[in-house]
Amino acid sequence: MSDRPTTVYVGLGSNRLNPVRQMSHALTALGQLPRTRLRAVSAYYVSAPVGCRAQAPFVNAVAALETALRPMTLLRALQRIERQQGRRRGRKRWGPRPLDLDLLLYAGQRIRTVRLQVPHPRLLQRAFVLRPLCEIAPGIGVPPHRARLRARLRRMGSQPVRRLDFPE
Repeated sequence: MSDRPTTVYVGLGSNRLNPVRQMSHALTALGQLPRTRLRAVSAYYVSAPVGCRAQAPFVNAVAALETALRPMTLLRALQRIERQQGRRRGRKRWGPRPLDLDLLLYAGQRIRTVRLQVPHPRLLQRAFVLRPLCEIAPGIGVPPHRARLRARLRRMGSQPVRRLDFPE
């Protein structure tokens, strides 16, 4: 794999310790990664938690990055940002968290390792990922079948996702 810049998409989520602030700090940190540029950020969306329902709603977004970092290097950088913002892995799966960063797509590649799966294995099942991703990359397809995201999103009527509008 070359070290030439490529486009990747990162999902962001938070439901603890001021989620909007957590997301803002995470976006700043993403933009400061070496050999990486923040290209686009979706609006923020509010969604119900997955799995453990007895917790606060999540705020979600998707960021497009241009990076020369290799997939595993980028994954480690994302996990470092999560830790710096208070995320502790090993707690309850799908429980509350100050920050969750997921590598959703990496240059149209399929990656399958013990630590990393790209495209993200549940990307096509979650409206809180698809809606912000469609906003910043409306024509993108997801390998291996190049599933079109907008068509998939239209079929997901049962997952309410509300855009979070900020006063001007």
